[in-house]
Amino acid sequence: MDLTELLGVGGESASGVVLGTALVAFVIVAVRRLWLPARNVITIVHEGGHALAALLTGRRLDGIKLHADTSGVTLSRGKPSGPGMVIMLFAGYVAPSLVGLGFTILLGVGRVTELLWASIVVLALMLIMVRNVYGVFSLVVTGVGVFLVSWYATPEWQGVFAYLATWFLLFGGVRPVFELQSKRSRRGAQQSDADQLARLTGLPGIAWVTLFLVVNLGSLATAATWLTPEAVGRLVGLFG
Repeated sequence: MDLTELLGVGGESASGVVLGTALVAFVIVAVRRLWLPARNVITIVHEGGHALAALLTGRRLDGIKLHADTSGVTLSRGKPSGPGMVIMLFAGYVAPSLVGLGFTILLGVGRVTELLWASIVVLALMLIMVRNVYGVFSLVVTGVGVFLVSWYATPEWQGVFAYLATWFLLFGGVRPVFELQSKRSRRGAQQSDADQLARLTGLPGIAWVTLFLVVNLGSLATAATWLTPEAVGRLVGLFG
């Protein structure tokens, strides 16, 4: 399945959908009034990244909290230092961009339905681990929104939604890194992931912030080359 078949439109229209959803996602991330509520989705993925990394490194996951100010915390037990703790702390800020990059691959092979349902399953699993009311509310609202699109929208509109969500994760993964460094410069984020990593590893916090940014900008640049009709066609060819 190529991009034009996925969206049910011609080549020029397909290009317009890709660019149009990119523009809408960029505006959502760039405009503060839109970004503040939308940032909750980024926080969900951020904390999901911490949680998955904790489980993969053998830590015990105790719970997740999501707050109305778009902050969050993932509670886990295990060795307070070492590679597992470093991986868990690092995973949060890069999770939205890496998930966006993964979505790009699924879009390239026409797996829109699988993308939507996988998102619902992950949100449901996170719901089990949430330990506060706002966190439950945030996950339920997000999950219901994705479910409604997957169940009631036409395949073409599902494709548009999937492209918009992908671009939003890719752009939305970058802005929090700048926000983090802005808070750090005012000494307002001394318990941030970057500062905790600095204390664990001896590398300065700014080095970790830079690494977050390199990963996220790299994911955005890579996905941007794939999310064009011509590049998607080549990607489909790679997967047969």
